[in-house]
Amino acid sequence: MHSHHHPTASGRILIWSLLATSAFVAFELFEGLRAHSLALISDAGHNATDALALLLAWFAVYLQSKPADESRTFGYHRAGVLAAFVNAITLIALSAWMFYESWVRLLHPVTVDENAMLWVAAGAMVLNGGIMFGLHQTGDKDINIRGAFLHMLGDLLGAAGIVIGALLIRFTGWTRVDPILSFLISGLVVWTALDITRESMNILLEGMPRGVDLSEVVKAIRNVKGVLDVHDLHIWCLGSNQSALSCHVLIEDMPPSQSDHILHDLNHVLGDHFQIHHTTVQFEHVSCAISGTGCVIPVSAGHHHHDHEHHHH
Repeated sequence: MHSHHHPTASGRILIWSLLATSAFVAFELFEGLRAHSLALISDAGHNATDALALLLAWFAVYLQSKPADESRTFGYHRAGVLAAFVNAITLIALSAWMFYESWVRLLHPVTVDENAMLWVAAGAMVLNGGIMFGLHQTGDKDINIRGAFLHMLGDLLGAAGIVIGALLIRFTGWTRVDPILSFLISGLVVWTALDITRESMNILLEGMPRGVDLSEVVKAIRNVKGVLDVHDLHIWCLGSNQSALSCHVLIEDMPPSQSDHILHDLNHVLGDHFQIHHTTVQFEHVSCAISGTGCVIPVSAGHHHHDHEHHHH
């Protein structure tokens, strides 16, 4: 069903990267406070958003490595998404505070230990570079791995900026470089954190997967040969790029052996066009549907002008 090389390898890389990044966040925060460098403190925030991106990516890879029939039971793994959501919101609040601090610093410059800035930022570059290399080595073309890779790239550039900034301070003694960098990096943090908030919120609220249009899906299902109508259609997110779908499909009265090919075609269409691989389809056939529920269901395939769902109570 999924063409994943070795989700366990990707998962392992992600977990180790997550742990390494989280440990580095604590170290960078400590050093930033000690060196009076706002740039380092905001970069710790930036690294923290990357740790959240890794967490979401790990959650998605974890879901994919489970066999399809188990993917319904999420257990506690949505907890990871919830954690990303809460932390991203916290980081946005912290960035607001960093903006304020940077402003104060611009007005009243403070001496900064540029050596510490230089070494810690260089360490950040090595760490992020290493993680990027590891993610690249998995060979996984997965959207989540790609996303995590881009986050790391962003942080690598942020750290490079701090290295340049530290050198500027050393050679020109112009300490305002530090709050200016902090401004820029805090902006990046807000930008990334908002994206993570949006993504995790969508997963938590069982929202429509990004880039999937409900009416398009309805149309595609109705175009499958043998399908008369579809209703009670639900599509939701399992993970960052794992979608699930359930629906009731109306077909002619026929034995299951015959309806089997309809199901096959349906799953084929949903998988190919919409990347929805976890489906639950309930077949109903015409005669029974009318007598059983008293709900009017078009018998001929021609009556597709009403798109509303029929709910049976």
